[in-house]
Amino acid sequence: MSIQVVYDFADAINEHNVELIANMMTEDHTFIDAHNNKVTGKATMKGGWAMYFQFFPDYKIEVDEIYINGDSIAAFGYAGGTFKGLKTPDNKNYWRLPAAWKAVVEKGKIKLWQVYADTKIPFEIMDKNK
Repeated sequence: MSIQVVYDFADAINEHNVELIANMMTEDHTFIDAHNNKVTGKATMKGGWAMYFQFFPDYKIEVDEIYINGDSIAAFGYAGGTFKGLKTPDNKNYWRLPAAWKAVVEKGKIKLWQVYADTKIPFEIMDKNK
């Protein structure tokens, strides 16, 4: 069941359904980004996801493999998007990179969502388009 919650959470992210994403989080949900920045609280993360989808309106994650170890679930795949939807003929505003996520599911909700990815390329694209 916990694995399905992770797949459902990934689907909600891919749908950019901020309400559903928030409904799938515990009240004390913690998000940890690839730079180990932590954000705690469902309400705060609801705003965070809404803002992220403005930066990358076509953001998608692809979960190819999932492993479970006790309360922790590891997912592996890819993440990608186009900065502010700014498509270019050479597609240089688009990125797709290997990514991994750690999730902790508690009572059918995501208590922890931690991202592991190299963010160099997305940040370079963002800096270039300021």
